[in-house]
Amino acid sequence: MAAMVLVNNPGTWRAVYAPLKHADWHGLTPTDVIFPFFLFIVGVAIPLSRPTPGRVVRRMAIIGALGLVLNGVPAFDWATIRVPGVLQRIAVCYLVAALLFLTTSWRTQAITTAALLLGYWGAMMLVPVPGYGRGDLEPEGNLAAWLDRALLGPHVLRLTRVYDPEGILSTLPAVATTLLGVLTGRWLKSDRAPVVITAGMVLAGVVGGVLGVVWDTVFPVNKALWTSSYVLLTASLALLVFAACYAAIELRGWRRWATPFVVLGVNALLLFFLSTLVARVLTLIEVGGATLQQTIFVRAFAPWAAPVNASLAYAVAYLLAWWAVMWLLYRARVRLRA
Repeated sequence: MAAMVLVNNPGTWRAVYAPLKHADWHGLTPTDVIFPFFLFIVGVAIPLSRPTPGRVVRRMAIIGALGLVLNGVPAFDWATIRVPGVLQRIAVCYLVAALLFLTTSWRTQAITTAALLLGYWGAMMLVPVPGYGRGDLEPEGNLAAWLDRALLGPHVLRLTRVYDPEGILSTLPAVATTLLGVLTGRWLKSDRAPVVITAGMVLAGVVGGVLGVVWDTVFPVNKALWTSSYVLLTASLALLVFAACYAAIELRGWRRWATPFVVLGVNALLLFFLSTLVARVLTLIEVGGATLQQTIFVRAFAPWAAPVNASLAYAVAYLLAWWAVMWLLYRARVRLRA
């Protein structure tokens, strides 16, 4: 959550350090791992919480509705409103992964994950796209983009226009990312010793990462397309980071370092929604011919640092402001969940 707020809110998009931006198309930057890390941990949480089917559907509906609200602010033009989005993808992935967890065995979940990754690879490379042929992985000519334009029309991300990074077909491998988290959560709940659980996660993370790198040679790592190689590589990285945290907390008993992150995590949905909404509002209010966001950046940050540093300082300040809000809720024991 900290990384998500940080990268989404620079002082100016014209001056951002390269690691804090998404890859232009194929490839991977630190920013490209944030969303799959989140979906992975959503999956991990499912076996730990064991939600009821009714609770699953309710959460999906609330998360998806909040995503549409963010897409609609301020005009809510239903003729062109973007239908997909980050929260909408989280809602769908959570729904499918949670229902599969509640109704199937771990073997079925593993087979489903493999089928989603292999099936998506096959579809993207073998199904011909009208006007482009088969195997085109460029922004306009790939199968996922064509389906988004055909099924969603004007309801895709306006910034890209020809594809949506949270589109329909690419949500299938995103479900696989969440299911890999579910399988990890099942492993955590096993009766094995913590040291064995840690070793298993590290081994799986290394093997999965190698497979992802190999797969990249024929199906490139791509966040916008959520390619199968991207799923394996980012889920493996998430697993290794999670294993390190698990070892530090469960094996070593080092817990205090995690408290600042717990403050953000216990109200993660509220943090994402409000930080995104407020950032949008800051760009809608005009002050002296500029937006309020621009005014704050130009007057409070730009005068004393180089553009990229000032832009980063604004993002850090924005994150710290929201951390303070979440800390107040944490101290008051307020937990707002879908």
